[in-house]
Amino acid sequence: MNARAGETAELLERLARLAEQAGDEILRHYQGPIAVTRKADASPVTAADQAAETIILETLVPLLPGVPVVSEEASAAGHTPTIGDGTSPDRRFWLVDPLDGTKEFLSRNGQFTVNIALIQGSRPVLGVVHLPALGTTYTGSAPAMGGPGIAMMTHRGDRPRPIACRRQPKEGAIVLASRSHANEAALQAFLSNEQVATLENAGSSLKFCRVAEGLADIYPRLGRTMEWDTAAGQAVLAAAGGSVRTLDGKELGYGKPGLDNPHFVARGRDA
Repeated sequence: MNARAGETAELLERLARLAEQAGDEILRHYQGPIAVTRKADASPVTAADQAAETIILETLVPLLPGVPVVSEEASAAGHTPTIGDGTSPDRRFWLVDPLDGTKEFLSRNGQFTVNIALIQGSRPVLGVVHLPALGTTYTGSAPAMGGPGIAMMTHRGDRPRPIACRRQPKEGAIVLASRSHANEAALQAFLSNEQVATLENAGSSLKFCRVAEGLADIYPRLGRTMEWDTAAGQAVLAAAGGSVRTLDGKELGYGKPGLDNPHFVARGRDA
């Protein structure tokens, strides 16, 4: 392992611990009554979102001094930092979703995540996705951070193990659809051009991780998402050998005006 790869591994480990710390705070709220308010876009937000974000920001800001942090709840409150010119390959910024899948959190199905990603240029080069209720953490680092891309998962403190996308089976793909934000007509139109074995539902950025782990093959998202929803999952999936592309075949990039994503398709390895 070269020095740069070693630094990357250390940074990922620190990010994983931070995501797990935020996850512990989320679980504290999960175990009691959950108070819900509405943001300007009518999406739900809870005290757990805000408490987890506070924990993450307190560590991320000094972790890489000078690297701005774009976080969902702060941005919803009008506090979005300047992230610089997207044409520069040296631009870096964090993207944070302290509680991705608030609707899953409210329905208490366990499929909510803590997402932390580092963007360089317009690509997610480090990502951590932690599932507090399931005790599982996924990490991914891109080759751009030194050494080969590496995706790992750990469950409830066990030794981390490498994960990788699978090649789509000849009998067809396992396709994942959003549990809470499905666009049924658009999804069926998309699937008419795919060889599908089964269609399953899942919440939050867990869908990226299931493809990265080789438990599914395709995740089409044909509805609105924000960059903090997808960056960490994309980092894990890319490190595991997969891809996230817009419907015109371009890699999903970051630092876009408004931070909105177009429709995209996440895939494992080519068949």
